[in-house]
Amino acid sequence: MSAPAAADAAPKPKGKKPLILGAVAVLLLAVAGAAWMLLGRGHADEEEAGATPPPAAHAKKGKEATPPVYLPLENMVVNLADAGGEKFAQVGVTLEVMDQKTSDQVKAHLPGIRSAVLMLVSQRTSEELLTREGKEKLAHDILREASAPLGYEVEEDEPPAQEGKPRKRPRPVAFNPIYRVLFSSFIIQ
Repeated sequence: MSAPAAADAAPKPKGKKPLILGAVAVLLLAVAGAAWMLLGRGHADEEEAGATPPPAAHAKKGKEATPPVYLPLENMVVNLADAGGEKFAQVGVTLEVMDQKTSDQVKAHLPGIRSAVLMLVSQRTSEELLTREGKEKLAHDILREASAPLGYEVEEDEPPAQEGKPRKRPRPVAFNPIYRVLFSSFIIQ
């Protein structure tokens, strides 16, 4: 009986060993799954909350959530800086702003902004304003003048890249509730 008893005793430990290894494996998988969930969720929270993105990123998110407000300025007729003073421009400008509050703030400063826009346009020649680059430069300058009374600065344009030298990467733009300047009409005569 001792031989059969020994034979019965031997398979029992072998039967428990796979059961224990299976339990340990399940436990390890559970711990790994829990760790993955916690680390994955923590990582997602970091991405969601993130390091505070620049204010311009907030503006874009807000811009997608709520439509911007458009503030049209009255059309302006201005003599240009061409020789002889016979050329003039009729310019219609619309400001795209973040919200109605910003629109109201701009309206409070509208006489000064219109005056600054008239001065900017009157310093340009028809040749400058007939090019896309000239219109883009004017829009940038108008954005700077419209932002100043609200206490926001607009970075100056970089000079164009010289031949053989790459253009520098643009620096991130600081938050400005005046998103951009749109031309609703642009006539040069």
